[in-house]
Amino acid sequence: MSQRKRAESSKNRRPKVIPMRLDATFFFERAVQSLDRFHYDKALKYFRRAVEYEPENPVNHCNMAGILSEMGRYEESNVILRSVLDQIDPAMTECYYYLANNYANMELYEAAEEALVRYLENDPDGQFLEEADELLDLLGYELNRPTKISTIKSKENMFAHDKARELLEAGHFAEAVKILEEIIQRQPDFLAARNNLGLAYYYMGLFDKSVQTITEVLDAEPGNLHALCNLAIFYQHAGREMSLRALMEKLRKTVPFHPEHVFKLATTLGIVGEHREAYRHFRRLLHTGELAGEPSLHHFAAVAAVNLGRLDEAERYWRQAIRLDPDSEVPAYYLKKLDKIRVGEDKPPVHYHYHLPFEEQFKRWESNPGLVSEALKQDPLIRSSFFWALRHGDRRTKVQVIQALGLVADQEVIEALKAFLVDPGEEDELKRVAVLVLRSIGVQDSLIVTFSGRTLTLEARRKSAKLPVWDSAWQAVLEKALEQMSSRYDVVQQHDMMTLWVDYLSRVYPDVPKLHKAAGWAAALEYWTAKMHRRTVTYADLVSRYGVSQASISRYANRIDEACGIREKLDLTTPAFKEHP
Repeated sequence: MSQRKRAESSKNRRPKVIPMRLDATFFFERAVQSLDRFHYDKALKYFRRAVEYEPENPVNHCNMAGILSEMGRYEESNVILRSVLDQIDPAMTECYYYLANNYANMELYEAAEEALVRYLENDPDGQFLEEADELLDLLGYELNRPTKISTIKSKENMFAHDKARELLEAGHFAEAVKILEEIIQRQPDFLAARNNLGLAYYYMGLFDKSVQTITEVLDAEPGNLHALCNLAIFYQHAGREMSLRALMEKLRKTVPFHPEHVFKLATTLGIVGEHREAYRHFRRLLHTGELAGEPSLHHFAAVAAVNLGRLDEAERYWRQAIRLDPDSEVPAYYLKKLDKIRVGEDKPPVHYHYHLPFEEQFKRWESNPGLVSEALKQDPLIRSSFFWALRHGDRRTKVQVIQALGLVADQEVIEALKAFLVDPGEEDELKRVAVLVLRSIGVQDSLIVTFSGRTLTLEARRKSAKLPVWDSAWQAVLEKALEQMSSRYDVVQQHDMMTLWVDYLSRVYPDVPKLHKAAGWAAALEYWTAKMHRRTVTYADLVSRYGVSQASISRYANRIDEACGIREKLDLTTPAFKEHP
């Protein structure tokens, strides 16, 4: 081969090289990869390079300070944070909060107090108000005196905000909303309170109000992590895939500084199905964070791991959760479930909550309804999880939750069920169950309900004593009647049938007869409902549709009339509904 041909052949075989674009984003991504592997020295190096490419971007500097803080190099971290405040962006007031944390870790409590007060004075609506309040308590304990907070503008609403957060965690959403709305009226720029108000609206099923409130937070502070995470969950619930996708691009690139924010981001990512990213953050917390002793964190890491197919790692995390929390049933339950997942007999859990699945809880409680009532009254976590399931569970779970909430029957439950009635996204059948439960627990005032796109007012027709329980046999009668009446009677008449059934049970309780023939009682209810609304109905039709004898229907109809006196009241019957214009 000639020299020329060899040169051409060599030239043709030359590999194509794709140029690598070296910029701040490139080094940021490399830093995050190093964080995933817990290579903090490399992460620090890459964050330094990102700073070199974008020296005026304060976020890069804060990332570098955060890595130094996690490595225990607090003084170096503080130098960077002060340079951000003095030279790059004095408006990044969160740097004062980071400084306070560093000083506290160095046991320089006077300096920590000074930095924290500077943060609260300069950023009364900052995203770290909740964490700052906890740090204030710690500093007060370490300094053995009250913290110097006389000039903190946000402190006047802090105690009210703490109370509202406690109510939220306990599932008392309506009470929390009232307090949070008052706080925002007094201090519109209190973003933490506005953020929690958005959550409270969401828990009550007021989706549009929740999104609007969280959007207001992001208009004031586009990088507010709590608001971004809350909005991601809202979008997922509403099925807004395009909006969620754009938001997730932003959250995937976020590297929070504070452990509480890492936890918030990780759980949010898990809830929306981003298990890989969630797992990365959970592992980071477990290796370096102050939350590593929390059993729930090990459970969350296990849930993320099992959804990624890392079953051995999931088993290790759940076993550690058992060691940390031996009295809890949760880790042991999921370890047992893991055995079935390994052989393909079960699917990975999809939720990130540190409690048993609802179907499992109901299995353990169905033999003793009183246990449900006590658990809902005494355990805030169970109570709030029931309210969550009322909004996000499947149909069967929602029916169980509605019936269980009826055992508590406090004002918060009543408000939650009333909000459920006007949610256009809920099934009409579920709303009928909710109406029944409300009537059975003694709610006799008018109820606003959205049925099939129409907003109606259910007027109370008769007073009933409150039923202390709701029996499954009573529910079976109701469901049989609704099955036959749904295509023949409108929602007005179906509601009157339900009200009549509750009225009868209330009048004869506790001497309710044995309901051996649900179909016979259901036919009797339809019979009296038709009579009340001047509808023509024959025994022959009822016998044919319900599959029971005329004698049975007549006997049960007479029992209902004996208790409720329907024949005497028929000429006084008034419409039960009026439709909103």
